[in-house]
Amino acid sequence: MPRLGAAITWLGHSAFHVEAGPDGPGILIDPWLDNPKAPANAMEFARGAKVIMVTHGHEDHLAGTVALARQTGAIVLTTVEVGMELVADGAPEAQVVGFNIGGSAGAHGITATLVQAFHSSSAKGPDGRPRELGTPCGFILQLPNGTTIYNTGDTGVFGDMALIAEMYEPSVMLLPIGDFYTMGPRQAAKAAQLVQPKWLIPQHYGTFPGLPGTVEAFKQHLPAELRERVLAPAPGETLR
Repeated sequence: MPRLGAAITWLGHSAFHVEAGPDGPGILIDPWLDNPKAPANAMEFARGAKVIMVTHGHEDHLAGTVALARQTGAIVLTTVEVGMELVADGAPEAQVVGFNIGGSAGAHGITATLVQAFHSSSAKGPDGRPRELGTPCGFILQLPNGTTIYNTGDTGVFGDMALIAEMYEPSVMLLPIGDFYTMGPRQAAKAAQLVQPKWLIPQHYGTFPGLPGTVEAFKQHLPAELRERVLAPAPGETLR
């Protein structure tokens, strides 16, 4: 059985709940909790959340964040521009921490560092045109027990993933494999080789037809020693 140093539940698409040990907070990542793959009990994981982390401004990551922040009182960690958008949409300003690439912020005993991601970040404006919401990001999430998780966010592969790995030595990597909007299985496999984590958890795949990448294809592109590190939970399944 894997020993992840945290209880990690995939809530479909790019949404995760992370329980940071018995003394750590409940953390929601990109909490689009009514996505097509979300488990029926997804909202149960939200009730005790103390921290919400949002990687960028697209609706399939941001949706529901304002309501969840108001309901739970959770601290929201995100980029400056997405944070401003959330406050403008009704999130309590005192709960929103907007920072930027390279910076770190703490909340409830965890530390989050924003790292680069190659993607876009926007919302639809009143005229139907996209409104840019700053730069997308990934997160290095350091838990109170010393476990470090690298959530790449939506991105393609890039060489400085190796630098991120060198600096932070993440044991768990959450990475998209769906293709079309993010890196697909081949690029994701290269990203895994650059980072060399103990465990790989795919995300952002199978939600709708525009995401053709599969776990099987991802594994096919990995060398044998990394193939054994892939954990692919069903929506609602918790890895501990």
